[in-house]
Amino acid sequence: MIFITRKIEFSAGHRLFNPKFSDQKNEATFGLCNNPNGHGHNYVLEVTLSGEVCKDTGMVFDLKELKKLTQREIIDKVDHKNLNVDVEYLKGVIPTAENLAIKFWEILE
Repeated sequence: MIFITRKIEFSAGHRLFNPKFSDQKNEATFGLCNNPNGHGHNYVLEVTLSGEVCKDTGMVFDLKELKKLTQREIIDKVDHKNLNVDVEYLKGVIPTAENLAIKFWEILE
C-alpha cells in the first residue's frame, strides 16, 4: 500500500465565536480569531489517499480527477469567501481548522 497526497491552497475569512458564550468568554477562548469583523487566513488543504497501485494504470487514484473533485466540491465554495456566511455547509459551525477538516472529509468521503 502507498499514500499519495494532493496539496491545495485557498484563502478565506471567518470569525470564531460561540453564540452561547458571553463576549468575554468568546474573546478568552478564541482570541484574535473572535474579531467581530472577521479576519482572513491562507489555508493549506492536504488530501491523502492510500491504496494499492493498479497494475493497469500505475496509479492509486488519478490525481487529475482528485484535483477536479477537490476544486469543485471544496475550493470553489470556500476560496475568498466568508466561511461563516457564504458557505452553506458551514452555517452554524464554528469554522475552526478541526471543523473544516471534518466537513471536508465528509464531502470527499
